[in-house]
Formats: sequence, structure tokens, C-alpha cells
Amino acid sequence: MRFWDSSAILPLLVLEQQSDYCVESFSQDGNVLVWTLTKIEVFSALCRRLRDRSLRQESFDMAVNRMHDLFETVYEIVGIPRVKDRALRLLRVHPLRAADSLQLAAALVATEENTGRLPIMCFDERLTTAARLEGFEVNPK
Repeated sequence: MRFWDSSAILPLLVLEQQSDYCVESFSQDGNVLVWTLTKIEVFSALCRRLRDRSLRQESFDMAVNRMHDLFETVYEIVGIPRVKDRALRLLRVHPLRAADSLQLAAALVATEENTGRLPIMCFDERLTTAARLEGFEVNPK
């Protein structure tokens, strides 16, 4: 099992530089763990691409269908109060955006602070740096 940030889910749905790596990682271990609001982040990214015309309507529709199918199979971290508490600490010690602090906090909750238990899939530079500083392995081979 791996924790997947929205930046790693997106390459499963639309063609990106990291798509081959993400598809291979998913095929090796399809047990995907996500923060409960990751689907919203992914959908937001798809909508943004549709609006800026970097994604055509047909590709958007296919990606949204794949997104819904994928999120039917994922495991979600839903402990919002615990995640919020950890996110507040993370914001004090790392230069993260709010959503990224919640992603990392969810991974910490999932591992009960034992970061060696679970690798993280992530392509956001700030979140990757913070996750590594917290002790997580990021994008394992």
C-alpha cells in the first residue's frame, strides 16, 4: 500500500511526464490510500485544464470517468479532527500550502506517525520535501 497525493493520481488519469511511472507503480500495488478530499483536488485540476484548454472535453470526460472508477477502489483517511491537528503543526514547520499540509497530515495519521510504514507517491516539490523531512520515502522504485 502507498499513500497517493493528488499530484500522483492525476498522471493515472491524463497523460503527464510521470504517467508511466505512476501506472507502473499502481500495477505493482493497486492498494491506494488517499486523504478524503483528494478526489476534490483531482477534479479541480481536471477542471482547470479543461478551462485553460490544455485538456479537450472528450479527454476530460474520459479522465473524470477513470477518476470515479479509481476512487471506488481507494482507501480513504477520514479522521478529519486528527488530520487538522497535524496539519497545523506541519504548517508551522514546513513551507506548505493548506491542502498539502492536509495531505501530509493524513499520511501521518494513517501511519500513526511511523513514517517507515508507508511510502508516498507525490510530484509536488514542496510536499515531497516536507514528506522526506518527516521521514517518509517518496516515490519508491
